[in-house]
Amino acid sequence: MLNIIVNYLQNSSIITVFVLALLSIYMILTILIYIYKLLELSSSIKNEINSLNSLTKREFRINPLTSIGSFIGNNKEINKETLEVFEISMIREASSGLFWQSIIASTAPFIGLFGTVVGILESFASFKNVSKVSFSAIAPVISEALIATAAGIFVAILAYTFHQILVRKIYILNTYIKSQINIILSRN
Repeated sequence: MLNIIVNYLQNSSIITVFVLALLSIYMILTILIYIYKLLELSSSIKNEINSLNSLTKREFRINPLTSIGSFIGNNKEINKETLEVFEISMIREASSGLFWQSIIASTAPFIGLFGTVVGILESFASFKNVSKVSFSAIAPVISEALIATAAGIFVAILAYTFHQILVRKIYILNTYIKSQINIILSRN
């Protein structure tokens, strides 16, 4: 398998190798962002669930170690406006860096398509001195050029899927934050 990949890269143009290298960087970046944000959001959601549970109990205790607890502890005046500012800042913080997933999802197919177009153009240029070209000569060259498009689509699917999963986690986090804000406002 490794031999096939090395052979493919040796026979490819510099543009195709560059496109595949860029798509590889995109894929690594997508996976790293996903893992980091997933762990961060899962931890935040767990903390907010615990905080909500302590607020819904009879003792109505705000844990100072949670995000809303530290916010309330630092502010003397608790009102609807300050809690809305807290909510917005929490969601902004939770969604930071997520735009890279959407950029990768939207640009990866075009980068792959660019590599395919250049590969097809180069393959047609190699047939310029041949008077008759058969389909059996063109088909392998075009299929090799289409690998860049397939790679671009694959990276885009991963980035889009990861982006949607993280957006859903942010929505869940926001739900817990809103619930806590509503409870705090109803008790003040």
